[in-house]
Amino acid sequence: MSLFLSVTGRLLEGFGLTCWIFLITLVCSIPLGLIITFGSMSKFKPLRWLMRTFVWIIRGTPLLLQVIIVFYGPGLMFGMNGVGRMPAVLVAFIINYSAYFSEIFRGGIESIPKGQYEAGQVLGMTKRQIFFKVVLLQVVKRIVTPMGNEIITLVKDTSLARIIAVKEIIMVAQEYISAKALIWPLFYSGAFYLVFCGVLTILLNFAERKLSYFKV
Repeated sequence: MSLFLSVTGRLLEGFGLTCWIFLITLVCSIPLGLIITFGSMSKFKPLRWLMRTFVWIIRGTPLLLQVIIVFYGPGLMFGMNGVGRMPAVLVAFIINYSAYFSEIFRGGIESIPKGQYEAGQVLGMTKRQIFFKVVLLQVVKRIVTPMGNEIITLVKDTSLARIIAVKEIIMVAQEYISAKALIWPLFYSGAFYLVFCGVLTILLNFAERKLSYFKV
């Protein structure tokens, strides 16, 4: 029993770090993703192609590789002081997920029929009013499901932080394999992910139901 409590305590510490990576990434990547979206939809072609090329590169390379590059890159390529392990993980995750979110946002905005914009203009509404009063909530309704999928994926992707020795929950569980030849803490850590993803799924389903009055 004492071993179980000890393992639980250590896994909770690792899970706290997992939750921190998840929360900071989500809070920072959503607004950054919006900025990238507006850039990729800009009528200024150099900016549009710059943003789309950035998104293409980020989405086309593994997050694991991006974490390694952010952590080791500045020191090896430019002789700069190394980035801390946790900051490197957060920077890589925020950049990666902002690119993915930006494509979801762009798809949602572009899916709104042009007739709705034209109708707003006929009514004398400004572009800002049309976007916030007519378009935005419909976009939110359309992107809830794909955003939910990415958010659930983010929960599981936090385990990649262990590649640069950030002690999230999976790395803590792995230490019991090498130190005490115990594998059950690894399965136990999976229960934390299941509960976390289960709670998020309930919340996302609730949000989707609340927006169900938008028949889009």
